[in-house]
Amino acid sequence: MEIYKDLSNPASQEFEKLLNSQLSKIQIEEGKIIEGKINKITEKFVFLFVEGLKSEPVLDVNELKSMGLGEKIKVGESIPVLLEKIEDKHGEVLVSASKAQKIKGWDKLVEAYEKNEPIMGKITSKCKGGCIVEHIDTGSLMFLPGSQISDKPLKDISHLMNEPQKFALIKLDKVRGNACVSRREIISSFKKEDKAKIIEKYNVGDVIKGAEVKGYSSFGCFFNVNGELDVLVHLQEISYSRVNHPDEVFNIGEKHDLKVITVDKEKLQVGCSIKQLSPDPFEHIENYELNKIYKVKVVKLMDFGAFCELEPGLTTLLHSSELSWTKKNISAKKMFKVGDEIDCIITEIDKEKRRVAISHRLTQDNPFETFETKYPIGTIVEGEVVNKNEYSLFVKVEDLDVDAFLHCNDLTYLNNGEEELEKYKKGDKIKVKVLEIKASEQKIRVGLRQTQVDPFDWFNDKSKNQTITVKVISTDNKGLTVRPEGCEMDFQIKKSAIAINAADARPSRWTGGEKIDCAIADLDLDKRKVSLSIKLLEEIEKKEALDKYGSEGSGKNLPFSSLSDDLKKKEEEDKE
Repeated sequence: MEIYKDLSNPASQEFEKLLNSQLSKIQIEEGKIIEGKINKITEKFVFLFVEGLKSEPVLDVNELKSMGLGEKIKVGESIPVLLEKIEDKHGEVLVSASKAQKIKGWDKLVEAYEKNEPIMGKITSKCKGGCIVEHIDTGSLMFLPGSQISDKPLKDISHLMNEPQKFALIKLDKVRGNACVSRREIISSFKKEDKAKIIEKYNVGDVIKGAEVKGYSSFGCFFNVNGELDVLVHLQEISYSRVNHPDEVFNIGEKHDLKVITVDKEKLQVGCSIKQLSPDPFEHIENYELNKIYKVKVVKLMDFGAFCELEPGLTTLLHSSELSWTKKNISAKKMFKVGDEIDCIITEIDKEKRRVAISHRLTQDNPFETFETKYPIGTIVEGEVVNKNEYSLFVKVEDLDVDAFLHCNDLTYLNNGEEELEKYKKGDKIKVKVLEIKASEQKIRVGLRQTQVDPFDWFNDKSKNQTITVKVISTDNKGLTVRPEGCEMDFQIKKSAIAINAADARPSRWTGGEKIDCAIADLDLDKRKVSLSIKLLEEIEKKEALDKYGSEGSGKNLPFSSLSDDLKKKEEEDKE
């Protein structure tokens, strides 16, 4: 064949075309399913004869057995295979029986999907989110979502495993080769005929007796009617009053009468209403007055309050903030039970928003106003510590159901307030003075130190620049801690206020216990502030000496190192 080595000339190309046509009368293409005939079998492999191929394709025996084709492993039997590559780098032909089977199965699924026909399959295993279904005809695997197993929740599906049954193809991804099926659609299709017959029994205007609350959604409430039909009562059809969610009005399992307002025979749906069973109460809302007491019936208890009926169909919210004057965040569940009739005052009527607001606490005396009348500001009363936190006490005064606030700063004049707070515990009896009452804000403030003599009163007859005698209590690098004679309070003399000369402004000059004179540098009785200074006293005495003595020598005995210089300067100024 050396003569045909050069295939570029027309004669050679014509000969090659003729040769190939004689070798194969069938069209061989990669990616196509072809039939191969078994002509040789070994322990591990099966060799096929495919007309038009120079090499014998090889199949794995175990692959054929896993596909359920073990009985077909006989010489002369035909097996469909996918021709993946006519000749690889080793000169071999690559074929696959499993891929051929999958493609054939996929074609059947596509056909069923396009014709909207059910297929036969069986659930073989569970997986995340659902189950795996095997197509009985082709063995193709498909996904069954958990929501599509049945039309009602199933805790156990063991009775469905490996049982041949019908499935509907609901999704087919030709690109990825994925299929999704539904058993629920098959079940529902059988029930549609029965449901249509049930729907025929209902007409607009019919009244359904004793429908049972089955479940909620954000847009309405579902009721079960005689165990054969589920109907929806839309949120707007529950009550003439505003309802944010059905669970504000209903409890699961309750029974209510319903009025049929819509019947959709195509969608097989029945819509109902509860509020239309009674006249619109807002048509005669004028019968109710603001700030007047009415009996209301508790129909629903919630964490944030209670829903009450002024009359059938006219429901209003009694918020937890309107339950009690004194108890904060109290639960209506602890105060009432469904069916209770309680007194309430109407505080608001909004016709446009169809809303009525009520209050239970307004039917009772405001204990804060009672307290203000009985114990005006300035009154000293006896109370009991009922609660405590990191910065205050709460005191209950006598038999009134109110707690007064006592801040730690109002416990004592002398010690640190937080330290003083540690001395008190629940149950302690104390006498306090009423300092502030805000009945509208439900606040009462009391003080303990205000019942005692104020040691700051020692300064009532004192004035700025006045000289006082103090005792040194302690010293540190910041200054002196001193206590005026006859006073029970301690004060600070800062290092900068110890002496005129910086060299003398040393706190270490004192060890404690000494008595020294100082001047009042600043005094504010309203703000309870006092500033003491030894330096100021020196300046005052120095000025007095300058005013009193006119010669240098007259001031030599005074304990001021700079006085002589100051006197000389004064003489020079006088001569001028």
